[in-house]
Amino acid sequence: MENLENQDLTPESDVAPTPLPETPPTDGPQSPVEAVPAQTQTVPAEDTVPPVEAVAAEPQPPKYEWDCGMAFPPPQTKQVYNTPPKEQPAAPAAKPRRSIGRMILACTLVAAMVLTGCVLSGVAVNSYWKYQNQELQEQLAALQGKTDRLQAQMQNRPSENNGNSSPNNGNSGSSGSTGTTGTLTPSQVYSQNVDAVVTITTNAASGSGFILTDDGYVVTNYHVIENATKVQVSLSDPEVKPYTAKVVGYDAAHDVAVLKIEAANLPYVILGSSDALVVGDQITVIGNPLGELSYTQTVGYISGKDRGVSTDNTMINMLQTDASINSGNSGGPMFNMNGEVVGIITAKYSGTTSSGASIEGVGFAIPIDDVAQKIYSLIEFGYIPGAYLGVSVRDMDSSVSQAFGLPMGAYVVTVEKTNCAYAAGVQEKDIIIGLGKYTIGSLNDLSSALQNFKPGDTTTIRVWRSGTELELTITLDDRPH
Repeated sequence: MENLENQDLTPESDVAPTPLPETPPTDGPQSPVEAVPAQTQTVPAEDTVPPVEAVAAEPQPPKYEWDCGMAFPPPQTKQVYNTPPKEQPAAPAAKPRRSIGRMILACTLVAAMVLTGCVLSGVAVNSYWKYQNQELQEQLAALQGKTDRLQAQMQNRPSENNGNSSPNNGNSGSSGSTGTTGTLTPSQVYSQNVDAVVTITTNAASGSGFILTDDGYVVTNYHVIENATKVQVSLSDPEVKPYTAKVVGYDAAHDVAVLKIEAANLPYVILGSSDALVVGDQITVIGNPLGELSYTQTVGYISGKDRGVSTDNTMINMLQTDASINSGNSGGPMFNMNGEVVGIITAKYSGTTSSGASIEGVGFAIPIDDVAQKIYSLIEFGYIPGAYLGVSVRDMDSSVSQAFGLPMGAYVVTVEKTNCAYAAGVQEKDIIIGLGKYTIGSLNDLSSALQNFKPGDTTTIRVWRSGTELELTITLDDRPH
């Protein structure tokens, strides 16, 4: 085996080995290889050296693949290398340990990510439901406040028997006093409603008003906001900044207007019945007299009903009261002693009479029953749908009527040629004395009669012309808006 050092023992080669060249003789002992014949040589078994070509013909032993990706010869195969064999790598069991560690690390990271996602989701869900719960609690609180207020009003409302038999009511037994005498004191009416009364300021004037709905609809007089380019509404709470209001609509003929402010959960008033009032019933007025004395209350009584009061050449049916009213009270509420709005403060007589006597304690309010439906129409449509004639009229002078034997009615001053009155044949200087089944004796009668018709209704109109009564057929127009 020592004499094999000149052989090419490349284990991976598939090329047959090249025969060794002859070695020239030397003085020393000759190599055993030189003495070998060309074909065979007999030597002792333990010293036998196989032919060189036989070594080259041996097939390469198979390689084994390990988990580490390296090839190693089978352990039972012995190979002789020119250099010492390399040290074998560490046991392959270390690799699976590294794989297990990576798997554990990966699992840990995945678990951490899942846990983080769950925590974030939990925080988000908790915040959402916390917000929803807070909003729901606010809504429930607002609803509870409304319910408590309505219950208090129902408890304070007297029964029919109590209203008719109250010893403090001077109209005992009168059906008109039912439910109007009330059980609240003026101070209770004030504390219950003052937060629903507002101060209205424009670039031209100032006045009062009241909140009708909790989402910000406000009622006032038309003449308070007439020709205004900017309207502000102030609440009783001084810490709340004034709101800029939008004019939703108005009815100049009845001196009523509706504003809107962007707010929610506002205190608001309850409407009562002005028709149920009788002369002598106590009332209170809350407003902004002189534009400076905000939220002032005055107390008085109903002094009269169905007073025809002309404002800006328009006749309006009014309630009369002796409660103190001043400039700035316009548009403010008149309350009965149940704490309900029964009128809208509008005007007062002031100055002196022809004899020099001063006028005191004569104020007027629009009956709420006359304008409630108009207010709701303004909120819904922005205008008041109503029948319209298309004429300008005034009251007949009673002295002229008696002198010339003319009937009392609505004297036609002008006729609009594009409207229904002209189409029906109504002319200037006619005296309107009837509309449908209603008798007309004044401008106020004509306005009241029109409220019983809708746009598009066909009816009859009776006029007095040159000593003759004529009956004409008319289809009513819609009120301009």
